[in-house]
Amino acid sequence: MKTSLKQTFLVLAISLFTFNLSHAQITVTDIVGRKVTLKAPAKRIILGEGRSLITLSLLSDNPVSLVAGWTGDFKKSGGLLYNEYLKTFPAMAGIPVIGTSGKETVSTEKIISLKPDLAIFGAGSHGPDAKSVDIIKQLEAAGVPIIFIDFRLHPFTNTIPSMQVLGKVLGAEKRANEYIALYKEKFNQIERRVDSKNLKRPKVYMEMIRGENVGSPGKGNLGEFIEFAGGHNIGADVLPGEVGTLNMEYVITQQPDVYIATGIATPGEPGLLIGYGISEADTQKSLTQLSKRSTIATLPAVKKGNVFALWHLFYDSPLNILAAESLAKWLHPDLFNDVDVDATFKIINEKFLAVPFKGTYYTELK
Repeated sequence: MKTSLKQTFLVLAISLFTFNLSHAQITVTDIVGRKVTLKAPAKRIILGEGRSLITLSLLSDNPVSLVAGWTGDFKKSGGLLYNEYLKTFPAMAGIPVIGTSGKETVSTEKIISLKPDLAIFGAGSHGPDAKSVDIIKQLEAAGVPIIFIDFRLHPFTNTIPSMQVLGKVLGAEKRANEYIALYKEKFNQIERRVDSKNLKRPKVYMEMIRGENVGSPGKGNLGEFIEFAGGHNIGADVLPGEVGTLNMEYVITQQPDVYIATGIATPGEPGLLIGYGISEADTQKSLTQLSKRSTIATLPAVKKGNVFALWHLFYDSPLNILAAESLAKWLHPDLFNDVDVDATFKIINEKFLAVPFKGTYYTELK
């Protein structure tokens, strides 16, 4: 009888242990359809793109503490924003670098040596992505779980599911759901109005400027921002991928109604100066210079005064809703005259971002 009782307690204890263990596990299906299980919320993360720290900062008050290793792109692309993160989180200087932003530079050996409990890659990114078969196989063989998110290829399809996945794997579902609720409210407002009207879509020419490099969005990427907000992206008609270079003869023949430049906060470099720590006056100055170029000044968009500036890194971040609201107001000012982008930005700054954004991120040429 005693033995039977002991056996019963033993079975009960094992059952409770198994029950608790199963409930501690986290299983998600990521943006490319891969089912991934974690033993517990991730605490040591590899970022396939360093700039994804901005996304983590929407979900954690100390996102740097979660990062075990990353690519070195944020220091280059983040500009003054990187400096502010470093000032707020000095430990960021010690995060091991697993490679630069190129897929071919990433060291799987380095990643494995850091003993991460999760790697976060973009479905299509400058770092390892869903096509990086060798990297994926090596990490999985070493027991490193990988999830794929996407804010870059198809931002308005994949932002919400990407945030849902991140909320689960980081144990930050409440905060993720709060952000998603705000995002849905703003997203639905734009979608409903654009879809409910037989809108005439203005032709948009967008220059994505970084230093001497000038590209334009095609199908996907920032091109989806334009289409979502009720515009017609002239790059989508001829560019085969997400980004490419448009011939200026083609641009001139298209007679675009709206001109938009994107850039980042890198003082001293050519192009649009915009982003963290950049004053409205400095952005206006650089946008004026861009609009006065001989190839741009003759466009109908410039002659009509439809010249705008946008922070480039909106294209790869759940902050993309701010760009969508800005574009909607620029492309259809009467339809979206009640939309207050600054108010949305204030909510995100005060309620979510671990490092509040300061500076200029969207503006029109005065």
